[in-house]
Amino acid sequence: MRTIETSLYQFDELGESAKEKARDWYRQAIADDNYFSESVIEDAAAIADLIGIDLRQKPVKLMNGTVRYDPAICFSGFSSQGDGASFEGSYSYKKGAAKAIRAYAPQDRELHRIADELQALQARNFYRLRASIVTSGRYCHEYSMDVNVEYAGDDYRDVSAVEDDVTELMRDFARWIYRALERAYDYENSDEAVDEMIRANEYEFEEDGARA
Repeated sequence: MRTIETSLYQFDELGESAKEKARDWYRQAIADDNYFSESVIEDAAAIADLIGIDLRQKPVKLMNGTVRYDPAICFSGFSSQGDGASFEGSYSYKKGAAKAIRAYAPQDRELHRIADELQALQARNFYRLRASIVTSGRYCHEYSMDVNVEYAGDDYRDVSAVEDDVTELMRDFARWIYRALERAYDYENSDEAVDEMIRANEYEFEEDGARA
């Protein structure tokens, strides 16, 4: 029987090439985790409520047998054709939406635009537009969303003139969600964030950067 002694190193004790190997190991280890998305989806749900979108809640079964309900936001990413984000729910007029969005996200001009254009459409239609949003197909991008627009109190009212506009604004919000998710993903996988997490967890490595 032989005993082989191996020296172990903290991240900051490694050379540059070994650090890069350690980063690659960490990125692969978290590749299937979506922790980066949790705060973005929570933020998107809050914004949706402010502008009048009531997101459908989907049941998620937990390992302990209980059920959690999450907003019905779907995404895939971030480098393949067909990547994107979509959501399901309903939309109706929300009084004060434009002002509320500016208070919540004062620097986000895209959200301001979406809220303003929805407000203008509603004003021209006596605040009675409503829409249902469902998804179809196996992709999660904005074009998988089907938006059905109605005029509250008048099922026979012709809304064809505004249906495309409402649909596009719902898709614009899905695009906003995707871009926010992409930024969060890029940051989580950046050298800065990866180095911070490796240090915080006090992982140890061999001299070449292989995980001990």
